[in-house]
Amino acid sequence: MKRFTPVLRDGTAIFLGLIFFSSGMGKLYADHAFPGIIGPVWLEELLSKHGLGLFGRFIAWSQVLIGFLLLTLRFRTAGAVMLVPMVANIFVVTLALEMPGTPYVLVFLMLLNLCLLWFDRHLLLPLIGGPVLPLPVARRPFREEGHLVWIIGLELISASVVLSLYALPVAWTVCSLGLCMAWGARWVDAST
Repeated sequence: MKRFTPVLRDGTAIFLGLIFFSSGMGKLYADHAFPGIIGPVWLEELLSKHGLGLFGRFIAWSQVLIGFLLLTLRFRTAGAVMLVPMVANIFVVTLALEMPGTPYVLVFLMLLNLCLLWFDRHLLLPLIGGPVLPLPVARRPFREEGHLVWIIGLELISASVVLSLYALPVAWTVCSLGLCMAWGARWVDAST
């Protein structure tokens, strides 16, 4: 079971990261032309009718950042912690706007996120006064060069949102390059 746990933990993080990253990018890209798994991509337009357009934009960018943290696994625990209030906010918005079915999907995603937090409980329990659990076998530490490559990947993804206004194929290419760089940061960390 212990050999299966990292696969389950990382798989859950990648799944949640993909869901929220693609959802946020779909909201931000010009004409919502980013392939996404869940929506609604028109959330900002819907919230603008109630004077909450900026809140819709904030949700979209937050989904991109949190999804990126989970998807790249570099700051998986931070992404899982940040996802709790994000899903709670989206849940309240869907209830307020009476979106049928969406609250059930969000409850499922929250349960997956709680499982992810459970996997990392050894890191989180001391923060709330719980016992300090023994840490699992340490992996190689992150290196400054790896962080730099990861951050450049995040910046390329952010730039792709602006590029989507002018040339979608270029924007998709830059976004893909950013994701590849963020994933490549782990190989930079592993190099000596």
